Amino acid sequence: MTAPTLELSVVLPVFNEAQSLPILWEELQAVLKTLGAAAEVIVVDDGSSDGSVDFVRLLQVSDPRVRLIRLTKNSGLSSALAAGLLASRGRIIVTLDSDLQSDPADISALLGYLDRWDAACGWRQSRRDPWLKRVSSRIANNVRVVVLDDQIHDSACSLRAMHRRCVESLELFDGFHRFIPALLRQAGHRVIAVPVHHRPRRFGVSHYGVRNRAWRAFVDMLGVRWLHLRRLRYEAREEPPRAP
Repeated sequence: MTAPTLELSVVLPVFNEAQSLPILWEELQAVLKTLGAAAEVIVVDDGSSDGSVDFVRLLQVSDPRVRLIRLTKNSGLSSALAAGLLASRGRIIVTLDSDLQSDPADISALLGYLDRWDAACGWRQSRRDPWLKRVSSRIANNVRVVVLDDQIHDSACSLRAMHRRCVESLELFDGFHRFIPALLRQAGHRVIAVPVHHRPRRFGVSHYGVRNRAWRAFVDMLGVRWLHLRRLRYEAREEPPRAP
């Protein structure tokens, strides 16, 4: 399988999801089968200490579409996602969490918008999270809309589909995963929010909460605003030599 023949790359950041991965793989396999596209699945392990890596290695034995990238230590979601995006070879890139809260069946719906849009981002209309997380996310989204003039309803939803040109224009920094729609729009891409399913977490606990992300997310948002304000905006053309 060579880069020119690849139609789709699915990027899966993983951190201690050994229980979720077998279920997710069955769901994802079914979706890829219906799509019928030449695809790769890039699993980026962010320093897992359970059996996540062992399961992915077993998948590699039987399925050449599976690629495994391992970070040398736990570095966070932004680093894992960036590593997967930069390693991807597909014309279309899909990102997806590995905790089963996103439904891989929604991938087909997102892909259906890419003939008219540069990126389709999931919108979790009915969140299945604890109430405190739902409230904090709603507040954060409202603040983000005001500060960044970003009309995307659910900026942090991990389920997205985008053309390769979007990946190539992303500003990568620690925390960028929370602002991908805004960063894409700032780069001139057309982004649409698409309603997707959201499921309760089945195993383990969330690695992100109000205490460990609120202030940092706010600071990152100000950084994204700064990038937007300082972005170069000019038009230029090369003129041919004039006759003497």
